[in-house]
Amino acid sequence: MTGLITTEVREAAERSVLCWLATSDEAGQPNVSPKEIFAVLDDTTMVVANIASPVSARNIQVNEKVCLSFIDIFVQKGFKVTGVAREVKARAADFSRWAEPLLEMAEERFRIHSVFVVCPTAVEPILAPNYRFYPAETTEESSIRAALRAYGVSREESG
Repeated sequence: MTGLITTEVREAAERSVLCWLATSDEAGQPNVSPKEIFAVLDDTTMVVANIASPVSARNIQVNEKVCLSFIDIFVQKGFKVTGVAREVKARAADFSRWAEPLLEMAEERFRIHSVFVVCPTAVEPILAPNYRFYPAETTEESSIRAALRAYGVSREESG
């Protein structure tokens, strides 16, 4: 069976510095939390390191529905992944299977308490409004130039 995570989604996730994990508690109160260490495991699974997210962990225990969003802030495109999640704790027998792609990213800097295993039920593109309202003049390159100006940064030239 082919999953919802295409090559395009995988590449966008790999270019993203952060993702945002939305969960909600038993009363439906939402919680959105940035996650620095995450990866696409395969075409049906994403994994997110729980480094400092007790609220996300508690929410996933009572409500498995989640939303994971990531964008390339310069291109101003990304994806919204909705699905179901479960928490795999560090003491679980299969923890290393899920944590393997995350441990290298965490290095010695962060302790991974558990892994949120996310199985998508839907994947939708995220686009900055310029792509929709001004499609003839909006390109990835023009978006990058605008973002560089807005953030006051420049590209590093490599020689």
